[in-house]
Amino acid sequence: MGELPLGGSVHPDDPNLAALAAEGRIVAYFGYGSLVNRATLRTKFLGIRRASVTGWRRFWMPRRTPEAALLSVRPTEGFETQGVVVYDLADHLPAVDEREAGYIRRVVMPSHVTIEDAPAPDVPLFIYEASPVEPDAADVGAFILQSYLDAVLQGFLSLYGETGVRRFVTETEGFATRIVADRAAPRYPRSVVLSAGEADLFDRLVCDRGARIVGPG
Repeated sequence: MGELPLGGSVHPDDPNLAALAAEGRIVAYFGYGSLVNRATLRTKFLGIRRASVTGWRRFWMPRRTPEAALLSVRPTEGFETQGVVVYDLADHLPAVDEREAGYIRRVVMPSHVTIEDAPAPDVPLFIYEASPVEPDAADVGAFILQSYLDAVLQGFLSLYGETGVRRFVTETEGFATRIVADRAAPRYPRSVVLSAGEADLFDRLVCDRGARIVGPG
């Protein structure tokens, strides 16, 4: 599966994006997990762009049992992480903060982000991070939900190609733990359908990284 351009029928830019930005009514935030897969989006954002941010690294953040680990980032000087920048109405930011409860919202300086074909300059940009001392899933033996992982990896495959998927798996910390195989009966509410080739690629890469795929029971 090759890289696909952003835009298109799944999530076109809002026609008022530039005008709203000029009025100071837009914010942006960096997405590094499921937001990368446009097929999982249930909210009408104003625009989405491929991007990379420097100064943060992605990791699997454990949660209290029986909850699955989730993706987060933590400050890592000089490290570059791929993802997307999402443009949204400033009025929606409190709802985003509520959705990301438990994370810290940080300002991303313009010199720390590269945005492909940015549609609006000088928009405040944020990233939601975890504490830098937070353990990762491998440290505490937390599990990763396969249906959530599938959605994330399919998103990276569509936007960054196989090279991007390999980079994601190589650079994300905490993979050396259990992945619960719920692909046949997904527990992730925004699950996606994989091709056979996608499933084989994802499973091979994460197992090479030290993950153990176990049954859902």
